[in-house]
Amino acid sequence: MVTTRVLIDHRLAGGATPRHPEKAHRPDNPIQRKPDWIRVRAPNHPVYHETRELMRSHGLVTVCEEAACPNIGECWSQRHATMMIMGDTCTRACSFCNVRTGQPDVLDASEPERVADAVAKLGLRHVVITSVDRDDLADGGAAHFAAVIRALRAAAPDTTVEVLTPDFLRKGDGPIEMVVAARPDVFNHNLETVPRLYPTIRPGARYFQSLRLLDRVKQLDPSIFTKSGLMVGFGEQKPEIMQVMDDLRVADVDFLTLGQYLQPTVKHAAVVEFVTPDAFAEYAAISRAKGFLLVSATPLTRSSYHADTDFARLKQARQIRLLAA
Repeated sequence: MVTTRVLIDHRLAGGATPRHPEKAHRPDNPIQRKPDWIRVRAPNHPVYHETRELMRSHGLVTVCEEAACPNIGECWSQRHATMMIMGDTCTRACSFCNVRTGQPDVLDASEPERVADAVAKLGLRHVVITSVDRDDLADGGAAHFAAVIRALRAAAPDTTVEVLTPDFLRKGDGPIEMVVAARPDVFNHNLETVPRLYPTIRPGARYFQSLRLLDRVKQLDPSIFTKSGLMVGFGEQKPEIMQVMDDLRVADVDFLTLGQYLQPTVKHAAVVEFVTPDAFAEYAAISRAKGFLLVSATPLTRSSYHADTDFARLKQARQIRLLAA
């Protein structure tokens, strides 16, 4: 069995600029051997290579590759790919994330149409659109998100659309309103970890801004499903996770994902604990009892993992709850 694929902290062409310059001075955190329950096979299915070639031919970036997702082999073999818009360089420097950090390029006005064309050619029932953080833009990239949604509606009208957005920190309500007005089917924004760990794990973000964003989406359009995710294994405690669940329910978030943090390189935050499948099952049971419409909690769960089938389950769960009311 082959262990989870991890992208190394490689250099750009010319060998001058590191992928994560802000992490270069940090001491190494040795990468621990992964337990058997989170090992996956290396991707080798022919459809995986077809999906990869389609992304290349359209000049598209995917979070599947940039974030070193362990599920890339399974998802791409089913023609499921999560598009990452607005470039491959993020203005934040989260200690868990493998996406390149630095000064991003200007936005590509042709990207919405290229994304939509790729989605139509893949024949996706459901697509997830995410992005790097773009603190350099006045609206944080909200107008670009809205343009992608509109292009998808035109090119692939039968495809449901899920967005996984940045937090639009210090941008006001305008960006949130702009994305909501484009009417995605699911609005996802990940809290990532518990408030206590934000200064070290997600230093560029603010917990209550992320929570408020999710709450604001529901205020603007209650028909849009909202979703958020957490990683575990940073050293958080069970009561802290349960408090985050309560905070998300106060914001009327519909769908919660929980997955194991996997350390991309020796310069990233260390894995403090590999949470067992039994512990994930307990978190899932607690989450359901707190009232989430849907919960996905396994070591390999990621925000967009099985997003198409989960969306169908989400709609069904809402319908059942409405009928029971």
